[in-house]
Amino acid sequence: MRFLQRIINSLFLILAANLPLLDHYLLPSGAGGILIIAVILAGLLFLNICPSAFSRRLPKKQLRICADGCELLICFLISASVSVIGLICMITVLFPGDRLLWILDLVCVIVVEAVTFWCGILRIYLTSSQIGMKWRVIGIVCGWIPVIHLFVLFRLIGIASEEWKFESRKLLHAQERKEEQLCRTRYPILMVHGVFFRDFKYFNYWGRIPKELETHGAKIFYGNHQSAAAVADSGQELAGRIQEIIAETGCEKVNIIAHSKGGLDSRYAVSCLGIDAYAASLTTINTPHRGCVFADYLLGKIPAAVKEKVADSYNAALRKLGDENPDFLAAVSDLTASACEAFNQKVPDRPGVYYQSVGSKLGAASGGRFPLNFSHHLVQYFDGPNDGLVAESSFPWGEDYTFLTAEGKRGISHGDMIDLNRENIRDFDVREFYVNLVNDLKRRGF
Repeated sequence: MRFLQRIINSLFLILAANLPLLDHYLLPSGAGGILIIAVILAGLLFLNICPSAFSRRLPKKQLRICADGCELLICFLISASVSVIGLICMITVLFPGDRLLWILDLVCVIVVEAVTFWCGILRIYLTSSQIGMKWRVIGIVCGWIPVIHLFVLFRLIGIASEEWKFESRKLLHAQERKEEQLCRTRYPILMVHGVFFRDFKYFNYWGRIPKELETHGAKIFYGNHQSAAAVADSGQELAGRIQEIIAETGCEKVNIIAHSKGGLDSRYAVSCLGIDAYAASLTTINTPHRGCVFADYLLGKIPAAVKEKVADSYNAALRKLGDENPDFLAAVSDLTASACEAFNQKVPDRPGVYYQSVGSKLGAASGGRFPLNFSHHLVQYFDGPNDGLVAESSFPWGEDYTFLTAEGKRGISHGDMIDLNRENIRDFDVREFYVNLVNDLKRRGF
């Protein structure tokens, strides 16, 4: 049925685009011809307003608009191809005797197809998050290059189509299992960010993950600590935040999910500041438990004056964004392999707290976004296989360890593990991974 509707849509476009030829050769004269033209134009208008009846069934308006945009662009490609072939064939019939009719038909094809194209491309540009800035720019630049623009358009349609289908399945699946409350754990979830980021109100460090967890019943809190500080100082902030949550909710304990340096900060709070009494579990995500050898190298090679200048610039910028006392150098120094070796000896795991860890591998530098695509090579040289920032060997900690990768060369980066770029990765659904992770905590009684 969907294929049939697409054929009908394309047919209306072809007829509307070639009205001059249609009127000249096939339509009856008088009221009958005018009626047929009116029906074709009405069909064209309706097509551009509501391209597909099937998209009405999609669970979200944004996805319906995106699906409509894809449908229009597919119909545009079909009808434009047929119209161009038809115009080429008609050259031998209409030239030189009736070239004006051919020119009028060409103008009509250009106008109708342009309207359809722009109605489609604007829909997907305004609603698709997966196209991203890269392909939007490529689309604008290559849209003026013959032949290449067709390949780009196919790619844009492919990305947007994959997105609305995937997101629709996720929403429908979430509705089907809503009553199960998969993520309604006994204790709330505290999500702890890594270094050089903050918990901003309008840009969530954890991407689409918290919303997905809340949809399945989770109660979420955030660390709200500074972006860059020594592990001990960040741990102190987290300890205060946990006690604040306990006092506010009366929940007795929390389940900590911490990313990157946040895992070290959380371990310190649990082991050295008495937070083990308030922590049911600690899950570390891509945390450098054994530090980064390349960080030792950089700190040893970069001149002191340069380090101080970089640190001062960063600290000044972060004060404006809300940090009270940021310390760039202290944060970086605590991530070195030498510092983490000493840290692990002084910060033992506490009994009664469930520790587990997760790590991932970035298969190729090109799979990561800047700066991870750059740092991947550096970490590879000093530490071996990595996620663009932290070595595989540094991830494992606790009773259970989960290692993640994806088929193909891309892999899963340090940023992908927190949905930083809101990118749908083939073979790895980061939101579903966290739903399963929290559901496991629920099944364990946490």
